Amino acid sequence: MDQKDFLTNIAFDSVVFGFSGGALKILIMEYHNTGFFALPGGFVQRNENLNDAVRRGLKERTGLDNIYLEQFYTFGDTARYKPEIMQTILESGNYSLEKYEWLLDRFISVAYYALIDYKEVVPQPDALSDSCEWYDIDALPPLIFDHADIVAKALQTLRDNLDRKLVGMNLLPARFTMNDLQKVYEAILGEKIRRTTFQRKMLSLEILKRHEKQYLGKAHKAPYLYSFED
Repeated sequence: MDQKDFLTNIAFDSVVFGFSGGALKILIMEYHNTGFFALPGGFVQRNENLNDAVRRGLKERTGLDNIYLEQFYTFGDTARYKPEIMQTILESGNYSLEKYEWLLDRFISVAYYALIDYKEVVPQPDALSDSCEWYDIDALPPLIFDHADIVAKALQTLRDNLDRKLVGMNLLPARFTMNDLQKVYEAILGEKIRRTTFQRKMLSLEILKRHEKQYLGKAHKAPYLYSFED
């Protein structure tokens, strides 16, 4: 990353949400030989739109092109400026501090959250990282800088947008059961919901299309499959 090719002092961080096994998960990267954990992020090229930069970064980490993406906050407190952390990351990767000195400067970060189908992703680390893995939202490792605050803000934004943004549309396969959808809502809200109350609410919104039953056992117990209306 040559300084002449990128905007200085501006970065982006992405909270990538997925859903599996009844739990909400996010992608976390571990930097090489440091024990530092962080959200996937990156920098904006001088000839690149901000949203395009974020999509580029997410494709590199997930392999996916068509990702639901929302910009939700900009983080710029002076407390997030910790050049010693980036210096450790560069030194651990055997990168020249002289060449990449611009990365030690203060950065303001534009934060996005992404909603993706967990099963469609094969996480890929970047050149500075050993791993890029899914973690349960309730079992995250300690994160560098203010990334824990970014996750908390993203989760609150997700909760605030739960009905308006049709969040489940992006975390579930094309067809799902009402129970599948309820589990997504419960994972995001962090609380149990009464089944009949949830079903009544979702059907009243008139956003679901009902399909054939999903036969996994006894026919009379088979749940209907649903999809979101186009």
